[in-house]
This record gives sequence, structure tokens and C-alpha cells, in this order.
Amino acid sequence: MLGLSVTSHLFPRLEAERFGAGRLTKIRAQAVSGPACRAVAERLGVPERLSAAAPAGTRIGELAGTERVLASIIEAIIGAVYLHNGYEVTAAAVVAAFAPEIEDALDHPVDFKSALQERLAQRALVVVYTVTEEHGPPHERVFDVAASIGAEVVATGSGRSKKAAEQAAARAALATYATRTPSASGVA
Repeated sequence: MLGLSVTSHLFPRLEAERFGAGRLTKIRAQAVSGPACRAVAERLGVPERLSAAAPAGTRIGELAGTERVLASIIEAIIGAVYLHNGYEVTAAAVVAAFAPEIEDALDHPVDFKSALQERLAQRALVVVYTVTEEHGPPHERVFDVAASIGAEVVATGSGRSKKAAEQAAARAALATYATRTPSASGVA
């Protein structure tokens, strides 16, 4: 329901036939991502409400602030609203709740992995992402990722998910790539 509501809102704005479904997909994915769901949950006071309702001595307060839990809760809330009010009301409420995230995705699309791959494709190069370390408790896991071109690690990144860590590594690789001179590996 979340993805459908945002896609239905974005489709006419993006002129998908002219710009392509790929752009719509990337912007929608950013607008409904884990970080976006967390931001909406925090604006709605979900972590505080969960902590206040938690029985004393439980870890619910600790878990209530994690991105994965908050994203799941937001999706459950959307599902409950849909079951109670139907599509039209729910879609309008979703678009209103996610409006800042939708506008941010439109104004500042974030897909460093695609940008890096497009730049490397001009030289027939491919980037490979490898998880080098996982640390932190299961509910607050942090991933470290290395971006490699050929045998050379060109950048690293960290994030609360593998996907976020890969984006961070790609962002760092793009910054490094923009300032490098050609090397034996062909990366410039």
C-alpha cells in the first residue's frame, strides 16, 4: 500500500513515459525507504508511544528506535488504515505523511551506486561491493562495505543496512573517482 500510494502520486508528476520507469522506481524507492519510514514514524511520535506503552523492564524502548522496527510499524499502521478506510483515504494519508520524503527524493535523488556504475561503464569497468565487517547488536547492526574495481579497493562505507553501506561506499568512490588521475587499473 505504501509503494502503491507513492507511485500513484509520482507517476503523473514524473511523466514516466518521457523520463522512463527507472527514474520513477528510484525516486519511489528512496521516498519509501527504511530511513524515510523512520522519519515519518518519528514525526508521528511512534517511538515515544511505544516506549510509553512498554511494560517496565522490557527492551521495547530500545528496539522502538530502530529503523527496521519503525519501518515495519509504519507499514502495519498503513495496512490497518487501509483495512478500516479503503484505498482512497489511505493513499491520501500516505502521500501527506510522506510528503517531505517524496519532495526530498524528487529534489535530491540518491543513487550513488547507479551513478558510479554509469561512470565506470564508460571505461568498461565494474564495481564490486563486499561486506568487510558487521558489528553492533542485532537490532543496531552496522555494516562496513568495500567498493572494489578490479583488485583495487577504491572506497569504503558504513551503514545500518548492507544497501546503505553500499551507497556510502559508492558515494565515497565517486568523490575519489572525481579527483583521481588514471591508474594502472584504468580507474580515473
